Amino acid sequence: MHDPGCCVKKDFAPISSLTDIGAMGRPKNFTGLYSEFKDKEDLFIQSLWYYLESLEKKGLLTAEPLGWNNIERFLKMGPCSMEGQKGCFAVSSMREFAILPSEAVGIITRSRSKLKRLIAKNIEVEHPKMDADSLAELVLTFFTGLSMEHNLNSSRPSIGRKIDDLMNIVREL
Repeated sequence: MHDPGCCVKKDFAPISSLTDIGAMGRPKNFTGLYSEFKDKEDLFIQSLWYYLESLEKKGLLTAEPLGWNNIERFLKMGPCSMEGQKGCFAVSSMREFAILPSEAVGIITRSRSKLKRLIAKNIEVEHPKMDADSLAELVLTFFTGLSMEHNLNSSRPSIGRKIDDLMNIVREL
């Protein structure tokens, strides 16, 4: 017959003896999120602001000279600019507009309007046959879909090919 105690280490201590050694876990290095933010809504809104501000600082659509290369760089770097990130935080948040705080909806709406204007400025310098605002809407819609596709773990080569295909099409319009 098998002896259940034969495999137990000699220095094994029962759980009850651990209560005498004090608190377990990592030492506190931070006094708490709610001392920095009013509530979860404020934390979300501040995170959204920070995310959008950090994307803007990359200057993907403001680099000189303006043009198609900026748009292509934006599409290739935009939704996956942070390692391990899946899609775009703002685009993912758009799916939840019905339950988002109105301030967050406003932030996302203003950000997308600004993004569309920047895309249109880059398109205008290329003198397309088609209206620059319409092309900017097309590119922004593609970006939204691309961001959603990142959530599906699509392969980088597949996404790169789709961006190349779109850029070949819009350069002709």
